[in-house]
Amino acid sequence: MKTDLAKSLDRKFVARDSGGMELTATTHVHLVHVDPDLNMARFYGIELQPTLFGEVSVLRAWGRIGTNGQAMMVTYEDEVEAAEALQKLEKQKRRRGYVPVSD
Repeated sequence: MKTDLAKSLDRKFVARDSGGMELTATTHVHLVHVDPDLNMARFYGIELQPTLFGEVSVLRAWGRIGTNGQAMMVTYEDEVEAAEALQKLEKQKRRRGYVPVSD
């Protein structure tokens, strides 16, 4: 069977620069809070993602380590607002005892 590469779904994807938004700041934060005395093992992740409409979404995921947890997304008009929201959330979580995951 002959396959036409122009119509094949298996061909290699080549990303092209669309002139869209590039996120300049660190866009992913992964924090954990573990306290064996309280039987606590939680994670909290925050990430910036561009949308198709030129906005930026702040994606948050949280829950007990080893589970899928929960997720929430809030969309902002521009990267500056979204980055400020990410930093505010990270600061709140660090005050509550969350620490970054070491790579």
